[in-house]
Amino acid sequence: MTRFILNDELVETNLPKGMVLADFIRYKQSLTGTKLGCREGDCGACTILVGSLDDNGLNYESVTSCLMPLGNAKDKHIVSVEGLNIKGLNVPQKAITDHGGTQCGFCTPGFVVSLCGFALSDKAKNQEQGTLSIAGNICRCTGYKSIERAIGTIVDSLVDKDDVRPIEWLVSKKFLPDYFNTIKERLDEFKNESQKTNILNTESVFVGGGTDLYVQRPEEMFDKQIIHTLHHSDLKGIWKDKGRCHIGASVTTEELKQSTVIKELCPQTDQFFNLISSLQIRNMATIAGNLVNASPIGDLAIFFLALNSNIVLNDNGALREIPLNQFFQGYKTLDKKENEFVQEINYLLPTSSYLFNFEKVSKRTYLDIASVNSAICLHFDEQCKISMAHISAGGLAPVPKYLLETSKFLIGKLPNKSILDKSIEIAQSEVAPIGDVRGSVRYKRLLFRQLLTAHYMKFFPELYNC
Repeated sequence: MTRFILNDELVETNLPKGMVLADFIRYKQSLTGTKLGCREGDCGACTILVGSLDDNGLNYESVTSCLMPLGNAKDKHIVSVEGLNIKGLNVPQKAITDHGGTQCGFCTPGFVVSLCGFALSDKAKNQEQGTLSIAGNICRCTGYKSIERAIGTIVDSLVDKDDVRPIEWLVSKKFLPDYFNTIKERLDEFKNESQKTNILNTESVFVGGGTDLYVQRPEEMFDKQIIHTLHHSDLKGIWKDKGRCHIGASVTTEELKQSTVIKELCPQTDQFFNLISSLQIRNMATIAGNLVNASPIGDLAIFFLALNSNIVLNDNGALREIPLNQFFQGYKTLDKKENEFVQEINYLLPTSSYLFNFEKVSKRTYLDIASVNSAICLHFDEQCKISMAHISAGGLAPVPKYLLETSKFLIGKLPNKSILDKSIEIAQSEVAPIGDVRGSVRYKRLLFRQLLTAHYMKFFPELYNC
């Protein structure tokens, strides 16, 4: 049985845990404000809020319900647009109405839910963060400027937000209905009654956020026996130990973005992660899902290949650790036994001077699959020579590509324009792109050259007169 709170009502259901939550909300609960557009997490019309308890209290995240399995709602507070209604209009609804931010209205519920999620979040309350909160929502009518003006009004309404008791404050200011004040106590009762499930059931399918599985084979997932890895605390967390950073398999992409350990890599990590899907998808997608999906353009795979990471696999308690660059053996082929699941990924924390960068080009800046992506990490000795180099690229091979020969070439070199240009030539010899809907072979090679140049321009601007 799956139990959760849907808006203000307790729900207990024996429907298949692999059922898509959007279908449950619309067709079993008749809450049709949650719209179904793309069914691929691209349009945001099905956005809902998911409230859960952690060590910091009750936290809400916006997610696309068209990709969320019903089982992931267990012991959570699920909020559809109907669950945000008050007498009259709430603040986001009124702001959108006042600024003409809706026309046909199909996408409007998703925008309202995302903006209520923004109000609930602990992110800075400014226009930029408000706009990023709706990066996963599409409107084909307004041209967005009216919605951006509505965000400005919402931001102004949040200036004095009480960060100690945010939900009470948001209720009092007509962002949320009164019942939100009772949710934490009701979820506490769930927490006390919850039972841990056995993850070592090898007949089941492992599902994290489901953001790719439910795009590729949603019908197949409906009746599957599922192990919901997001329910397992032993697969969560980001921590340092013995000079390495360890990341649990079920850590989400947004948790990576917010992690202070990850932010230590370089000042631009927020920008990197903004390019990796939308907030709604980042709140769901897990690192293990990204790696096991084995997409040749998987953003997190490219990111962690450049950190020379290891992946740890678990087979009934027996752990096996291998370099991530050996995990991908061929197109959608992994060095993973049938009974193994991903336990964690880890990388060596830098102990010397280093530089790290991530680049991505896609047709749509946010929430799009890369045409080509690339990451690089260079370490330097006391003489400013490169002591260690790791470069990766996606969209140029059947697997996320670790550029072994290019990385080896750079070691021991003092960076100059000639050396860097030579490394780009070597890199071109290591890749073999194919033409597809995201670009021709020639286009992808040109993009790759430009991305490597972009890495070097950021690292060594004096060599490029910038």
